[in-house]
Amino acid sequence: MTPSSSATNRENVEPTVRNALRSPRMLRTEVLAGLVVALALIPEAISFSIIAGVDPRVGLFASFTMAVTIAFLGGRPAMISAATGAVALVVAPVMRDHGYDFLIATVLLGGVIQILLAVAGVAKLMRFIPRSVMVGFVNALAILIFEAQIDHLIDVPWAVYPMIAVGIAIIVGFPRANDVIPAPLVAIVALTAFTIIGAINVPDVGDQGELPDSLPSWFVPDVPFTLHTLEIIAPYALAMALVGILESLLTAKLVDDITDSHSDKTRETWGQGVANIVTGFFGGMGGCAMIGQTMINVKVSGARTRISTFLAGVLLLVLVVGFGDVVALIPMGALVAVMVMVSVGTFDWHSIRPATLRRMPKSETTVMLATVAVTVLSHNLAIGVAVGVLVAMTLFARRVAHLTETTRTIEEDADGARRAVYAVTGELFFASSNDLYTQFEYADDPDRVVIDLSRSHIWDASTVASLDAITTKYQRKGKTVEIVGLDGPSAERHGRLSGGLGGD
Repeated sequence: MTPSSSATNRENVEPTVRNALRSPRMLRTEVLAGLVVALALIPEAISFSIIAGVDPRVGLFASFTMAVTIAFLGGRPAMISAATGAVALVVAPVMRDHGYDFLIATVLLGGVIQILLAVAGVAKLMRFIPRSVMVGFVNALAILIFEAQIDHLIDVPWAVYPMIAVGIAIIVGFPRANDVIPAPLVAIVALTAFTIIGAINVPDVGDQGELPDSLPSWFVPDVPFTLHTLEIIAPYALAMALVGILESLLTAKLVDDITDSHSDKTRETWGQGVANIVTGFFGGMGGCAMIGQTMINVKVSGARTRISTFLAGVLLLVLVVGFGDVVALIPMGALVAVMVMVSVGTFDWHSIRPATLRRMPKSETTVMLATVAVTVLSHNLAIGVAVGVLVAMTLFARRVAHLTETTRTIEEDADGARRAVYAVTGELFFASSNDLYTQFEYADDPDRVVIDLSRSHIWDASTVASLDAITTKYQRKGKTVEIVGLDGPSAERHGRLSGGLGGD
């Protein structure tokens, strides 16, 4: 084995924390990725604090505690969790109507609910999210990331625009010359130095809000431990838990695809719950996985282990508390350039190519577009995904329902007695069985009717109710109906429900 091949094998080791600590190259990637994410988190956390109606330190401390806690407990290495806009939107009404203590109580209860949902196995429901919904989710995310930067492009000095252009050029071009140092970090440092040296007056991080100058401390909300308090916070806590789990698990699945690896979704779910509880007891506003920052960490900076997640939280606290005066000087144009490139890199451009759209079934494209449209309009990824799944289920049921066929034949017994035999083919459930009632010739059929279900399956009560209705209508005309060919589960379901569903 040559020295070069030996070195290559050492670098292509499994991306674990232990191997990263043993490999200077891997460790450097993790450290620099954590630094880039920490810098990108600062203005985001401040913005989300404003959305929630709390002091900026609440969002910054939440980002610190979420990242550090999930680095140890999460099921998806290298994924970034912090204060998020989705959670901020959910808890904002609590802060507005009931105050800060009720907000923290909501965060704590939301964490408990997430742990309970993890124990109940809610993570397994991810298998029911179709690929078209995932593509729509990713594309909507990219649009929302870009849309969030528009506010930083309006009513700003003209110097901001060339600064963003230069930042994008650095992010695109620098990796061709050097792939060791993350290009976003180079862009941030270079543009910050340029604005300081040139004394250029442009919006900076300091304009977004006051940075904290002390460490987070233990906090217990002062709320009455009563049923009335639970009635106030429970709906928001449940919404926060569901939104947080959905965004976190979708982000984990996205990272799985990028890294060609698997993650423990159940562990991630209860890890998010514990992280929110820890965050609440340190006065944070709660959070979940951050898709944009995760893309910076994994896709742009190349991080693969928990080290980058841990350092993102630690360096965030070090930067805002220890170097707040320096961090405040970072121009927003530099961070906008980073997020614009994250948006471009996140969007699935292949999904909107004309060749792809021509080849893809219309139902798949409809699901993807519905997910994108609802997400972008509502600014809520959870609602968009829920609508996308609902549309996908509806279109699937409609498609499967049309695959059911009923064939009628007239047979004669040895003694000359005639009977009508209906052979039903396909899956029988609510969408297909509702039309089953109209497929029979009630007036013209002989006195004996046989319904052959040997090539079909009964899935629900709607089908049993339809068969009961068919049998009843024949009986009113003095004719007998025999249902044959039921498989085991279908026979059990039909025997248990037939005659007990109401109606005539």
